[in-house]
Amino acid sequence: MLLALLLQVAVPPGPPPQPPATMVVEPVAMLLAGFDADGDGKTTRAEMEAGAKRTFAAIDTAWTGKLGYIAFADWAERWLGDRNALPSPFEVDSDGDNQITLAELTAQLGRTFDRLDRNRDGALTRAELLTIRASSGDRGDIGRGKRRGGRPPQ
Repeated sequence: MLLALLLQVAVPPGPPPQPPATMVVEPVAMLLAGFDADGDGKTTRAEMEAGAKRTFAAIDTAWTGKLGYIAFADWAERWLGDRNALPSPFEVDSDGDNQITLAELTAQLGRTFDRLDRNRDGALTRAELLTIRASSGDRGDIGRGKRRGGRPPQ
């Protein structure tokens, strides 16, 4: 018992735990940031459309012009980081035919682009792509996410 007490006194405490993250990025926002082709720190709608075409073609290796839901999950895993990341195939498949076309993907990314383009200047900056999370300071409580400007994420 004396040895246990000596060991407690002799071992200095470790560094304080890292505070919870207060800024996060949606997977689709990371995708849109990666579409910045000219490296100016902004993604324009034209860069978004070109990026959508490039990522779609990388999965549509048979050149059918359509991705089934499993192929879309492959797209999501590769470009969003997870097969279940949003947008879901159900959101993207606007005509409900269980196939995703480039036009449907581009339209969904366009809606996301519009939602994230807070200043409506036609370009996404890194600041617009961040989501601010409130935290009570408890590491287990991630709080309710809010976009900069007080809007909850959609």
